[in-house]
Amino acid sequence: MKYAGTMATSILGTSVLRVEDPDLLTGKGTFIDNQKGFAHALFLRSPYAHARIISIDTSDAEKMPGIIAIFTAKDLPIPPHHAFFPLNDACKRPPLATEKVRFVGDAVAVVIAASKAEGIDATEAIYVDYEQLPAVVDPEKALEPGAPVQFEELGSNLAAGSREENPENALEDAEVIIRGRFINQRVAVVPMEGNAISVEPTPTGDRDMTINVSTQMPHNFAKAISKILDLDPDRIRVIAPHVGGAFGGKAGVTAEHSVVIAAALKLNIPVKWSETRSENMTALPHGRGQIQYVEMGFTKDGKITGLRCRMVGDSGAYAGFGGGLVMGSTKLMSQGVYEIPKIAYDVAVALTNTTPVGAFRGAGRPEAAAFLERIMDIAADELAIDPVQLRRKNLIPSSKFPFRTLPGALYDSGDYESTLDKALELADYQGLRAEQASRLASGSTKLLGIGISTYVEVTAGGGPSEFSAVQIFPDGTAAIKVGTSSHGQGHATSFSMIVSDRFGIPIEKIRFIQSDTSLVPTGGGTGGSRSLQIGGSAVATAAESLFEKSRQLAANYLEASDSDIVISDGGLAVAGVPSSKVSWEDLAAYSESQGDPLAVSLDFVQKGATFPFGSHVSVVEVDIETGKVTPIRHIAVDDCGRIINPLIVHGQQHGGIAQGIAQVLWEQFVYDDYGNPLTSTLAEYGMPSAAELPSFEVSNTETPTNLNPLGAKGIGESGTIGSMPAVHNAVIDAISHFGITHIDMPLTSEKVWQAIDSAVNGRPLTVWVEPPEFFNSLPFREAVTSPAAADVDI
Repeated sequence: MKYAGTMATSILGTSVLRVEDPDLLTGKGTFIDNQKGFAHALFLRSPYAHARIISIDTSDAEKMPGIIAIFTAKDLPIPPHHAFFPLNDACKRPPLATEKVRFVGDAVAVVIAASKAEGIDATEAIYVDYEQLPAVVDPEKALEPGAPVQFEELGSNLAAGSREENPENALEDAEVIIRGRFINQRVAVVPMEGNAISVEPTPTGDRDMTINVSTQMPHNFAKAISKILDLDPDRIRVIAPHVGGAFGGKAGVTAEHSVVIAAALKLNIPVKWSETRSENMTALPHGRGQIQYVEMGFTKDGKITGLRCRMVGDSGAYAGFGGGLVMGSTKLMSQGVYEIPKIAYDVAVALTNTTPVGAFRGAGRPEAAAFLERIMDIAADELAIDPVQLRRKNLIPSSKFPFRTLPGALYDSGDYESTLDKALELADYQGLRAEQASRLASGSTKLLGIGISTYVEVTAGGGPSEFSAVQIFPDGTAAIKVGTSSHGQGHATSFSMIVSDRFGIPIEKIRFIQSDTSLVPTGGGTGGSRSLQIGGSAVATAAESLFEKSRQLAANYLEASDSDIVISDGGLAVAGVPSSKVSWEDLAAYSESQGDPLAVSLDFVQKGATFPFGSHVSVVEVDIETGKVTPIRHIAVDDCGRIINPLIVHGQQHGGIAQGIAQVLWEQFVYDDYGNPLTSTLAEYGMPSAAELPSFEVSNTETPTNLNPLGAKGIGESGTIGSMPAVHNAVIDAISHFGITHIDMPLTSEKVWQAIDSAVNGRPLTVWVEPPEFFNSLPFREAVTSPAAADVDI
């Protein structure tokens, strides 16, 4: 079934203003830190990246004013657990450190205090005797013989890994081999609101506690915490109130979450915790963190013959699940938009004494697009082929869809060349090349760079089903319940548009209910750009089913055949007899009088993942005297299937592009050799403001999927995936005449200037070094079960 709406003039596909915004703009947000009447949890965290805990003395702190309790691991025997899905089960994290701490910021004790200030004072009075141990922060060094081992029982820092037999065969047909070593640097997620949770024990009545938590997935949170603490999931109410950003960083149950819940239950008092910014920078899981050794084979005229990848993932401490993305979604998307006859993919994931790695917008897919589009540009330079023409020569043609890739993805639909054509036209590509040549010829010190990227990504790979209910009431209003969990994506607007379009009920008369496990029985939450295609399709399917139920009811009410019942203004009517009609108010009241509310609830199941795609063109200016990079224009043509609300789609594009540009030019989380974080506040971490970014020129093509009734695909992460390589390519393009083919991100003024200076003085940067020896000792793939990150929405 393809949902097309029923109103004569459909609102689907139009830019409807977001109904969520007035509450946020007028201070009516329900953020956790605004809640009153709770004791405060404050964590004492390790100042060392790797150390043995000799003893903990809380006696002085316990005597301080306002202190309710202080707990260490021995006081709260919570079993070690993973934050989200396991990368290595032997590396579970104790929520409060037991024998060792493994990164700066590892929680050692928790103070429960009447006020936050009193709790902070008490944490400073706790004495911990540490035996400092050697630390390792570089994932490649962590896998060298003799590196300090995080878990002695493992015998090494290899959290996971695998290799293929005879990987060199991938390049056996190449006439030219292009090589590059690329670092996709570690970044902090930096949501406006950090992690936050409040717990209110309610031992009487129908539940044991109510948890408000800043999460992307309240139902999954309830299931996970009930398993960790051996609680009855039916007696836990989890609510995700307004959430101040997540970007993949708020999936799962963190160590701090389980500690706060356990403390509240033990004390039987309400307790809340909200991260400070510095806590957030070192405790919330980081993103990215890959080192990529990429070799691509070509014929001399530019046809790809094969791809060989040897990849290193940084999982941080405790084998953070984000380290496994290099084995899952990065590998799955390693073919990208190109016809590649052979692919070999070896991967090692390392434990390091750093913040555990999780997900950040795109979760493994931007990393794949980044290395593919970089190696394509390096190849274009070496083969003396325009980068656009090299891409055209190798794109998967639209006639071949659905298309099965070598890594196993089944691309549902695509027309890659159409987005490239449109992006180049909107950018005036030839005009830009002319201006670039003019500046270079005139001796200008401010040179123009033009970067291209073509990409495909996977969405809704791991959450194929979703709950929804739609009900119409005797007062003429309607309500939607859905298991997704919006935190800025505009679900209330988009989903209400679907119901309004089906029934003709104004959006302002539709209530949207989400993110509360006592009101919505089940749900997959929000992540992996799944919500509209899965949740929206659930709403559309429930609305369609309710419409059919309403037609049959109206036929009985009007004494007509249900096949003659049609939509009428404010209700249903008999076709051709406009006077024979029933309003939604009367029909809902009639239905309830029959003992059956005018409602339908169901679970929608999508048969597979969808694969949005697009093309970006970035235009930057590089001052070769200072190395400063200034983004001038960014043109994005993203295809997310059928579009319900262009305003919301464009907003998602803008946000994704901003985060992609930020990683390329400014963001990087840095540690010193001892594991001390050097960028743990926004004074040191390179977060841009709107002033550093140009206006974005966003547009779309629409290539529907046949996997859901809306024809929709995801859009939340596309902007990041497309923008990163486009901007990176643009900067290198501006200075490529110096012989520079690559600079690792972030492309700060200092790094760009140094690259120019080195090239001018006959010391060009090295693009390739041989991969480390540890790849040769990895187990063959058949012996390893890799986490299928494509099957996990984050």
